[in-house]
This record gives sequence, C-alpha cells and structure tokens, in this order.
Amino acid sequence: MKLRSLPFLFFIFSLITLSGCAQKNLNEPKEQNTEVEGPMSYVDPNIGTAHSRWFFYTPAAVPFGMAKLGPSTNGSYGNENGWEAVGYDERHNSIEGFANLHEFQVGGFLFTGMTGDLKTVPGKLENPDEGYRSRFDREDETAKPGYYSVLLKDYNVMAELTATKRVGFQRYTFPKNDESYLIFDVGNQLGESGEVKDASVTFNKENNTIEGWVITYPEYVKKYQPDGVVKMYFFGKVSEEPVSYGTFIGNDEYKDQATVQGKGSGLYLKFATEENDAIEIKAGFSYTSVENARLNLKVEAENMTFDEAKKLAQNTWSEELNKIKISDSSVENKTKFYTGLFHAILGRGLASDVNGKFPQNDGTVGQIPMDENGEPEFQFYNTDSVWGAYWNLTQLWALIWPEYFNDFVQTHLAVYENSGWLGDGLANSKFVSGVGTNFVGLVIASAYQSGIRDYDIEQAFQAAYENEVKYKDRNEGAGKTDLGQFVNKGYIDFVPGWETTPEGSGFSVSHQLEYSYSSYAVAQFAKALGKDSAYEELMKLSSNWENIYDDQTNFVRPKLSSGEFKEDFDPFEPWVGFQEGNAWQYTFYVPHTPRKLVKRMGEERFVKRLDSIFTISEKTKFGGEDIDAFAGVKYLYNQGNQPNLHIAWLFNYTDHPWLTQKWVRRISDEFYGTEGVHGYGFGQDEDQGQLGAWYVMSSMGLFDVKGLTEIDPSYQLGSPLFNKIDIKNGYGNTITIETKNNGPENYYIQSVTLNGQPYNQRDISLNQLKDGAHLIFTMGSSPNKEVFKEW
Repeated sequence: MKLRSLPFLFFIFSLITLSGCAQKNLNEPKEQNTEVEGPMSYVDPNIGTAHSRWFFYTPAAVPFGMAKLGPSTNGSYGNENGWEAVGYDERHNSIEGFANLHEFQVGGFLFTGMTGDLKTVPGKLENPDEGYRSRFDREDETAKPGYYSVLLKDYNVMAELTATKRVGFQRYTFPKNDESYLIFDVGNQLGESGEVKDASVTFNKENNTIEGWVITYPEYVKKYQPDGVVKMYFFGKVSEEPVSYGTFIGNDEYKDQATVQGKGSGLYLKFATEENDAIEIKAGFSYTSVENARLNLKVEAENMTFDEAKKLAQNTWSEELNKIKISDSSVENKTKFYTGLFHAILGRGLASDVNGKFPQNDGTVGQIPMDENGEPEFQFYNTDSVWGAYWNLTQLWALIWPEYFNDFVQTHLAVYENSGWLGDGLANSKFVSGVGTNFVGLVIASAYQSGIRDYDIEQAFQAAYENEVKYKDRNEGAGKTDLGQFVNKGYIDFVPGWETTPEGSGFSVSHQLEYSYSSYAVAQFAKALGKDSAYEELMKLSSNWENIYDDQTNFVRPKLSSGEFKEDFDPFEPWVGFQEGNAWQYTFYVPHTPRKLVKRMGEERFVKRLDSIFTISEKTKFGGEDIDAFAGVKYLYNQGNQPNLHIAWLFNYTDHPWLTQKWVRRISDEFYGTEGVHGYGFGQDEDQGQLGAWYVMSSMGLFDVKGLTEIDPSYQLGSPLFNKIDIKNGYGNTITIETKNNGPENYYIQSVTLNGQPYNQRDISLNQLKDGAHLIFTMGSSPNKEVFKEW
C-alpha cells in the first residue's frame, strides 16, 4: 500500500548541458537550424528527481551496468514498504554520501569524504551537522551520463563519480586539512535494500585496499521469498595511504582497528591533505563474492584512472544514445526524448561477473557457459517487475537493443531452471514480484515473435506455458496465486482486501484481464511452434475477460464467488478489484483483442467514452498533477502508471484513428516536463525507464498495443514529434522517419509514404523496420479523414 503525498507545486530549472557549454534555457527562442545535435547535450538526469525511486538517479553509470553511482540525500532513511521514493530528491539541500549500487530492492555501499571532527553517522536533512552529510548548492552540481560531481560545502570537498560496467570510481578533492577523511558506510540500510542482516568491512594497510560485504533482507524478498536474502560484495583500492584508520558501528569508533563485522559496520581512513589533493577510490562490485569483486576490478579497471573511466563511460553513452539521431528545432522536446532514452537504457542492471558467475535463486552461485573466446554466452541482470514493460521497454529493446532483450530472456530462464518458476521481478535472482502477477511469459513470447531466439526455445515455451496454466502449489514469488480460479472457473472471486490467494483476490478484475492478455501472448507462441493443443487451451483462457464485462454498465466489474457482479460498484473507486487503478481505466485493458472490446462496447460509445476521458483528463495533466507515485489512480486516466499506457493508442482500432495522433501528442507535451518536479508527471513512479521509453516510442510514432506478441508483430503508426529521426536499429540497418509540415499543432497525419511509395496501413511490421525503412509523414492541423478510409 502506498501513502499519498500532498501536492507540491515547486518547480526548479536544472537543465545542464553535457558538453561543457553554458546552461541552456528552455524559455529561450527555439533554435533556428535543424541540424542534428549531439544527444549527450540534451540528457538531464535531474529531470523528475523530486519524489523519485531509489534506482532512478544514478548518473555515474554505463548503460545496463552493475556499478550505478549517485548521490544520496535520504537513502539511509529506510523504506518501510519497499517502494517509497527514497534516495535523491532535488528538493533536498544536503547529501549524506554516494551509494554505489542502485536497483529494485538492491542498494549498497555508501562512500563519502569529509574534514574536521570525525562523524560516523549520516545525520538528518533537518540537521546536517549531526552527521557526516554536507550541504550543497545546485550550481555546484554537475550530472551527465557517466559522470557526476558536486561540492560538499560544509567541507569544501569536491566529490566526483564515474563507472565502468562493474567498477565504481570516486574522486575526492580536499582542501588543506590535517583531518581529511574517507568514510565507508557499509552495514546500514540504503534505499530499497531493506533490513541489514550482517555486514563486514576490512582495510588492508599493506596494499591500501578495502573490501566488504553486506547481507540485506528487502521488503519484497520478505514477502515473496521469506527465506531469501540479498548479498553484495566489493573490493577496492585507495590511491593514497592514510595517516590512520579505524572502524565504527554507529557512533562507536574503534581507532586502529582494520576490520569490523555486524550491522552498521563502517570504516574510516584519515589523511593529511594539501590544497587540491585528490584521493581516488575504485571499487569492483559483485553479487557472488569478494573474490569476484576483485576479479571484476582487475579485468575492467586495474590500471584505469578516474579520468580514463569517465571518458570511457561518456563515449559509451554517446555511442548508445547516437543510435537515435534527431533533427528538430525544439530543445525542450529533444531534452525530454534523450533523457527518457537515457533512463530506458540505464535500465535493469548487470548482476553477473566477468567470469560468468551469478547469484542463483536458491542461494548458490551459478555459472553462465563460456564461449570459445572465454566470454560468458550471455549476461545476467537484475530487474524490476515487467508489469507494463511490453508497452515501452521491450518495444524499444526489440527494435534497437535485441542483444540485451535476448540476455533478459536468458536471465529469466536461468532462474526458471534453478527454481522451477519464472520470477516477475528479480533481486539477485530472488523473487520480488512487483504487484503479485507475472508477465515474464508474455515477454518471452514477445522476444520469440520478434526473432530474438538465441536460447533454448523449448525450455522458453515450457516456462511461458507453465506460467499461464500451472497453479498447484504455485510459488508466491512467481505471482498469480489466484490462477487456479482463472483456469478452472473462468473468473476470479473478488475477496475484499489487499491479498491474493488461491481463494480469490482483492484485485480480481485486473488480474483476470492481465491473465487473459498473457494467455493470448503465449497462445501465439504455441501456434508459432505448432503446438496446437496448447494453442487451443490458451486461446480459450484468453477470452475469460468477457466473463467480467458487464453489458449493463459497459464496465469490467468484480464478481463474487456466487457468480454475481458485486452490487455496490463505483467505477471510480481504486483498489476494489483493481490493482493500482479503477474500472474506468481497466475497462480498456483488452490489448490482445481490442476490436472485440470495441464491438462489445459499441464503436460509437467506445470512441466517445475514450475521447471524453482524455478531454477531461487533460485538466489533471493526464493524472499526473500531484506529487505521488499513485497520483492518478482515482482519475479517469493515469499516464503515470502501467495499466493505462496503451489506451491512447486504441483509437487506431476504431474509425477515428486520428484521435490517437491527437492525444498521444497532448500527453507527450503536457504530462512530460523538463523540471525536477514536473518530469514524469509531478513526481511519478518512472519504474526503471518505463515512462521514458513510452515517450521515446510515442514521439517516434511507433507503438504496439499488443506488445509485439503476434506471430508477425507490428507497430501502429502515430504522430512523429520530430522533423527527422534516424534510427540505427539492432540489425545493421537504418530507419528514417521524416515529417513534412511539422509543427506544435500539426499532429494529424495527412499521408504517409514508405520507401517512396504511398502507404495506407495503420501499422508497419517489425520485420520491415528490421530491414530498414524510410517513412515520410505529411502532417496537418486537422484530420484528413478521407485518407483513413483507405487505411
């Protein structure tokens, strides 16, 4: 359950250019030229950092990396339910230190620098002086892809961060002071990591190295895999020898002690510094052992300096971001686009070592097979729930990063092989189901249909199939504990409350809709493999959504065990039959067969209802007007959460497809912003790149309501936002999307050509895009309704 925050309408401009230029002002006149600008210059990691999740703000990282470094303003405050916004908030004015690992339910190893009297606790935002935290000014802060720096004002210490895949670099530039310290706070809770069970840190004065580990018990592991824990390890080198050292637990200091173990364990190193003395720390990380953390450091960065690592990180980001190049006059839209793309490929982070070792679900260490070059055949990743990811992240991965999508599938299959179940979300292989459902089977099916198949296909199908039909003794960590009723009764009993059990669920309606969708996806997988009986079985299940559609009200509605609809029914009421939403929102959740939904409701009613929903919702910033991850759950529409992310595209399945063009553009313009508060709505739950990836796909005019689950998947066409987009796809070819007569109000398609020929279809196949394509859209300020009669 998430607590609601009060609205907070404070805006701060913090767009920082990332190429050494002066700050851009988004209120300045638009650029006069339309030349392609360097994408790095438009990424602003500080956008959306008010009320952001633990994993959101990690500028000092590389795409899909393990080492994800960033400042922490309140990461030590705890995380009662495992999801609350904690870590870095742009409304705060002091920093407690710099955390090295940021993932869903994973956080560890806070380092920082200070001068003066030693302090061994972080202190509070209200009174920074009680701990080692320091005040800072925004003008002294720089955040770029691959790099972060800030002046710690209380100590006049400059802190800088960068990273390789598995190695974090920190550099502290001190003033002249005989009491300069590095603090290594290892054994305390950080972000979403949960309670610390045990920890240890050691300084080796012979070779100036540090090492340590922490074992945590995240809230979602506690719920979904109670006997599991999350282990994190590091091994690092310090560039200078300290004059003294010691350990601590809380406020208790142990001078000259080189090692300590237990909750709260920490280490300090003391230096006598001259003005501008810089001390560097580079630390390898691992989720399997200190030895592998040492190996990761040796292989990736043994002789690498901070500046070399920074250059490598920024070159890596530049290469990845340049896979999509935009020509356009709007600085604001390019800033939204490239910042969204940055978050989409910052994403779900690496969890395996350079030698292929990775943490298994059962607590052992697994081994990825090695290829003929001595490299792991795939990489293993941590991952938030994939709830909703098929409407943003996987569509982007399939188009541009198929190798990552393949590794993502391999990751989940490794967990399936070890545990017997697919896990919805993974924290070091431990089950951390985000919402108690499980869409991993759908994502695997989508990968297969997209031609991403470098894994054991029979095993992949078996795992996906069991995820849809196997309910006896189902592991709660695999989600869908109410699946038996869905399979056997055709509907799930509504049981008041927040629990989901084999006897029913408080979210019975949303679960039924979701299971219908995923059954359809895996049915297409079965069909593609010639598994006819499985196909028929799953297609029957995919129609179960019809059993909870109430023709009297034209809403989906909770059903009781008697088979009757719940009587006291309010379609605005969230959480009563609906996970993170209400009946107004979930009635449109039939993405696998939208035309059947349109027919069931009646096309005229469907279009009028959906159009009116967006007309009214525009007044609430499309559900994002409050600072709250669940700001829009009571509204007609909520762009800030997963259940609604496909709805604006449903007009493409009616006789009014131009309304998709209108409303997707309005959402892109109004819900998304370029400030700390108004970034992804007003302090929304961005979920490891999902909302950013939605903007990326939608502004390119490509989106698939069905989540690429058909045998020949395609993207529906929308209204491209930019004058020209050049996409280097993941298959060695280029996709060019041009718009003629483009403008802020010209979001209606007048005509389309593909490779120089008139094109009159509402979608384009993924295979066509893989081969390379040149799409030209002619736009206008009003719909060309005649052209759509030909589509």
